[in-house]
Amino acid sequence: MRSFVKKYEVWIFLILCPVVNVPFVQARIEGFISESIYMTGRFCILLFILICLLLYTRGLKGVINLFKPMLTWRVHPKWYLLSLIFPSTIALITLVLKSTYYDVEVDAFISIKTTTLRAYLAFFVWAFLGEVVWVSYCIRELSKSIKPFYAGQIVAVFWTLWFIPVILLGEGILPEIPIVSAFIFMFGVAGMCAFIYSHTKSGICVLLLQSMVNLTLVSFPIAPTNGGAPTYTTFGIIYFLTMLGLWGADYLIKNNKKKKLQLKRS
Repeated sequence: MRSFVKKYEVWIFLILCPVVNVPFVQARIEGFISESIYMTGRFCILLFILICLLLYTRGLKGVINLFKPMLTWRVHPKWYLLSLIFPSTIALITLVLKSTYYDVEVDAFISIKTTTLRAYLAFFVWAFLGEVVWVSYCIRELSKSIKPFYAGQIVAVFWTLWFIPVILLGEGILPEIPIVSAFIFMFGVAGMCAFIYSHTKSGICVLLLQSMVNLTLVSFPIAPTNGGAPTYTTFGIIYFLTMLGLWGADYLIKNNKKKKLQLKRS
């Protein structure tokens, strides 16, 4: 039994993620758990399941290795910069396109809102838990057998399936998000996480990226409630397409270097 679980470990976990989240969200709907427990508990449950699974298949060493990417900080500053500015840059591009479409001054749409320190800390904690579960484990494990890009897209499917009950409940997430738009956005989000991680192996860079995603969503008027569903959908599409562009450019650069190396050898 242990050998079977170890062989399909990552797939078992990916399937468990949305399955376990359904009764947890239902418990919140029925009022069995408080809002504060629900908000952070949904992430903690994922980490708890993963730790139990790793203890069963790999022992304590497996759990320790889960957090090792968070110790990798010596990477080129460009990756920190990309992680820091990518989400907000996509938001600004979205709002500029919106102002062009409606033929109004861009200032009419660009406004940055601040929130409480407690909320910022919560976003950081959620990003940390999400990074450990979805990236440091899932994307890393899948990347051992398939290309990182495809690993990211597979994770995006299960990540969105995990989010769907939360979206339907409308608590602990931006209200009124269309599920199709959420899928598109999550493909972009997971793809960028995989892109950053594949180049840096740094959980810190991914944590910074995901923290900025959370801050961008609440600071800029791109959510359905303050920017409209089309704005959120456009943001998700641009995020996804830009992610594809980065992967495509990276492939071309690596392929070109490989050809030059082959020419030198010949």
